[in-house]
Amino acid sequence: MNQRINRAMRIGLSSVAAALLVACGGGGAGSDAGSANVTAQMDKSRRTSSDSGSDSGSTSPTPTANGNFTLLAWNDLGMHCVDGKDYSIFSILPPYNNLHAQLVSTAGGLVTSGVTLTYEAMADATGSINTSSVGKTNFWTWVKSLFGVTLADNVGLKGNATTSLTPRPMTFNTTNKWFEAEGIPITPYDDKGVKNFYPMVKVVAKDASGKVMATARTVLPVSDEMSCKSCHASSTVSSDAKPTAGWVNDGDPEKDWKRNVLRLHDEKKMTNSAFTAALNQLGYSAAGLAATAQAGKPVLCAACHSSNALPGTGIAGISPLTQALHTLHASVKDPITQLTLNSSSNRTSCYMCHPGSETQCLRGPMGNALDVSGKPTMNCQSCHGSMLAVGSNARTGWLSQPTCQSCHHDGKRELSGVNAAGLPLVWADQRFASNTNAPAAGFNLYRFSTGHGGLQCESCHGATHAEFPSSQVNDNVLSKDVQGHAGTIAECTACHATVPNTITGGPHGMHTTGNAWISSHEKVAESGGATACAYCHGGDYRGTALSQVKMSKTFTIENRTKTYSAGQTVGCYDCHNGPNGE
Repeated sequence: MNQRINRAMRIGLSSVAAALLVACGGGGAGSDAGSANVTAQMDKSRRTSSDSGSDSGSTSPTPTANGNFTLLAWNDLGMHCVDGKDYSIFSILPPYNNLHAQLVSTAGGLVTSGVTLTYEAMADATGSINTSSVGKTNFWTWVKSLFGVTLADNVGLKGNATTSLTPRPMTFNTTNKWFEAEGIPITPYDDKGVKNFYPMVKVVAKDASGKVMATARTVLPVSDEMSCKSCHASSTVSSDAKPTAGWVNDGDPEKDWKRNVLRLHDEKKMTNSAFTAALNQLGYSAAGLAATAQAGKPVLCAACHSSNALPGTGIAGISPLTQALHTLHASVKDPITQLTLNSSSNRTSCYMCHPGSETQCLRGPMGNALDVSGKPTMNCQSCHGSMLAVGSNARTGWLSQPTCQSCHHDGKRELSGVNAAGLPLVWADQRFASNTNAPAAGFNLYRFSTGHGGLQCESCHGATHAEFPSSQVNDNVLSKDVQGHAGTIAECTACHATVPNTITGGPHGMHTTGNAWISSHEKVAESGGATACAYCHGGDYRGTALSQVKMSKTFTIENRTKTYSAGQTVGCYDCHNGPNGE
């Protein structure tokens, strides 16, 4: 793997949709250039546990950039996975979470120097707080055997510590223009021992004198739900995955399914010369993986099966982990439905192994979209294709991922971004496209792409799989803090002390919103711009999801007022008789 890819890879588990709903229309309010007559009103509803995804705000007044800086912080994948509490048998993924942040000057531009950023644990609205990982997992007992390094308690593979009450430093990444703390070894167990898949963290930006410039509250999602126990636990209802030698029947449920996996793997591969050679190369027992673990040396799956989540791993000639797992299990039957996992067109097949049933990894607008019968309109396969497609050797694990533009194009939103072969749909329109060659040549990942003002796409739209607004309340804290309501950061005043009056200079080529634009949009339309308006306002100019107002607003112009409620779409017929009317 080349150095650029190695540098770009980040630990995590990403097997569901990575496109995003954009809905940037109707974004701005507050102090608009050339006018002080715009007012904004908030809905008074507030949720205390889980958000519905249509949250229209909180009781607090609309945040405006009356400070000098706005701090945006996010997790890169929307959900990172750990192997649970036990690492003594084998490991797929260590505790490893990534935190990114960008600091925006409200006078304009990113702040990239002369500041320090730190992260620390904080309690969420329920009082849950996560300040340590030691004692919640035995990872540090086995990290030397698995990864060949010795780590201090609560310190991760990249040298960053888990969240605590002591602020920890973030560093600036000159390539991606973000501050980062990667490899944070957080676990999904809070300090009371209660599972919390969405622990909160506070990021603080200070100037050279130590003065606080801005703070951000965000989530570091982590799950231990990634497992193979549905089929490989000794107590499973099906015997399809039962080793010839029988179930292990280990009294520890976390060790049980792992030992069954190793026993079955040995039975199927012991006559394979590549496997026996790998055992010798890695210093594992010649008797197999099960014997290796039994002797006190845990197995690292990526030691043989390379994974771009763990750069530098794998043995030449042995299939990559993504390919091996998805291809092998595509023909496996769900023990409950008896459907092959590849034939399943819903999330059930993916959630057999990936976080979903409890964790709700896919919890953004796409994951929460329902049809008239209440069933999800989009599933994992809508973006990733079938299991065979995911495991295809034509794909590069962790890099060959869905693109935003496969679904979001020409003012439309597709319900599937891939064709029957699992290949991304390609359109000429690139308005919502992820960047080319990001993070490496030939790839274009949303989580490495930038847009308006050099901001990372995830800084405004939210993390992959958990785009704003999320069904989980902790996910929405950042967007509510920044702009007063859950959802894509769409209010211009969130980052601009004085909002520029522009025709196409906003996010995704959007115009400014507010009184200044209302005063000037007629001239733009008369000069041939009405056709361009149809992209967001619809071919009938009556409004679409892309021109939806995200919070209640009242505009004043020519001694008239027009009030929009949250969720209302903006169209030409709202104030006059269409694009050509008075």
